[in-house]
Amino acid sequence: MFYKIELKDHIRVPPNLFSLPLEEAVIKRIKTKYSGFISKDLGIVVDVAGMKDIGEGVIIPGDGASYYDVSFELLTFKPEMQEIAIGRVKDIAEFGAFINIGPLDGMIHISQTMDDFVSFSKDKTLTGKESKRVLKVGDVCRARIIAVSFKDVLNPKLGLTMRQQGLGRLDWIKEEPEEKEAPKKEEKEGKEHKEHKEKKEKK
Repeated sequence: MFYKIELKDHIRVPPNLFSLPLEEAVIKRIKTKYSGFISKDLGIVVDVAGMKDIGEGVIIPGDGASYYDVSFELLTFKPEMQEIAIGRVKDIAEFGAFINIGPLDGMIHISQTMDDFVSFSKDKTLTGKESKRVLKVGDVCRARIIAVSFKDVLNPKLGLTMRQQGLGRLDWIKEEPEEKEAPKKEEKEGKEHKEHKEKKEKK
């Protein structure tokens, strides 16, 4: 999920940026410091969302740069357990598929790609035995986050599933209501047959 997070920090503006308007110079320095920053608490920093307040500058003797107490907003992406996300299949391997979700790639084990027995082909596709559904690179899918790990902060891990109802390649999801209507029709026909039989017996 994407968040706007407000932070306060001491921002150093070096002399080579003094010619710029103060806010522009400060934003440049915030982007340099926080762009791509990853932590368990913040998630992944995507961009500077806005400036709240810039305090009075202080110059430290022997440094030459100005330091400002700054309040600002960051746009971050922090994956949450059980969150539903839409992404594009980036790569497929024998053990599963990799899906790009915002600034992160998530991994779907082959057993979690669909509710079917799935086989891997050398042309980098996954195919369901009964459903004949095919998952390939470039497909847009809806998946649920079932595992999040920031153990390696520089390389967070996401585990995904597409086996549940309402998940999977987007055109698979569109097919689901039609699949559900068939049993209802049969059930209705069975009920009508039963009622007709009961009326006949009464006569």
